Amino acid sequence: LLDVSNLGAESLCSVSTPKEVWLQLLHTSSRPLTHTAFDLTVGPSLSPLQKIPPNFVSAAELDVPGHTVKDRYKTILPSQCLRRPEEPGPDRYINANYIRGYRGAAGAYIATQGPMVHTVGDFWDMVWQERSCIIVMVTRLKENNEEVEEEGGETGRFGRFLLRVKDTREEEDFTITDLEIQLSSERRAVRHYWFTSWPDHNIPQCTAPLLRLVEEVEPALGPVVVHCSAGIGRTGCFIASSIGCQQLRETGQADVLETVCQLRLDRSLQKPG
Repeated sequence: LLDVSNLGAESLCSVSTPKEVWLQLLHTSSRPLTHTAFDLTVGPSLSPLQKIPPNFVSAAELDVPGHTVKDRYKTILPSQCLRRPEEPGPDRYINANYIRGYRGAAGAYIATQGPMVHTVGDFWDMVWQERSCIIVMVTRLKENNEEVEEEGGETGRFGRFLLRVKDTREEEDFTITDLEIQLSSERRAVRHYWFTSWPDHNIPQCTAPLLRLVEEVEPALGPVVVHCSAGIGRTGCFIASSIGCQQLRETGQADVLETVCQLRLDRSLQKPG
């Protein structure tokens, strides 16, 4: 928008940037940096991130009648939502997106909102459908009057699935729980990582435990499912960190700008305003 409010009491006009322009920016922006460049110019080198255009989905664009009952936040909607193939209508809807990984690997991650009481069954349907064997939870159970269902902390039945806790161990700032998920006679192993020291709208006090978690979570068969509360802020930071670490290991460079643009295209990973 062109801000002309300082020209008088009333705004004379507004000019919107065509959608094609900012989509082109998201598709083409790139700035690879070496490890040394990060250390020397981290402030100026990351300033282009402030100018990355958003890529939000409006309710009118999401052609899923009745989806609002399954959305934690009305303004945070998936660009191309996952769907349960065996269910009709709105019951198929899941507020989640496939996220490309290192070198644009399709479906390396799934970014999703934290499960609610009435969507925890959908969450496990998604994990089962996508054959995911790793879940990363980067939120506390209760934040700012919002509650996230603890999908992996106890043995019990969740929707049509029976979950059993096989083992739990505590690391610095995160917990690893090995689960067994069962549907009928089929059983699968799922590893659940819970990072507890990352407050909403903030950053961890120390990045070392987060980087250890990133190193621990290696891409596996099936997408790595990542969620916080809304599935955009901390979720996006974790995925970007994971991709960036893979870039540094393989090439000695990391392209934060290109990675964040890719995340915006895949899930609109930034809050409005």
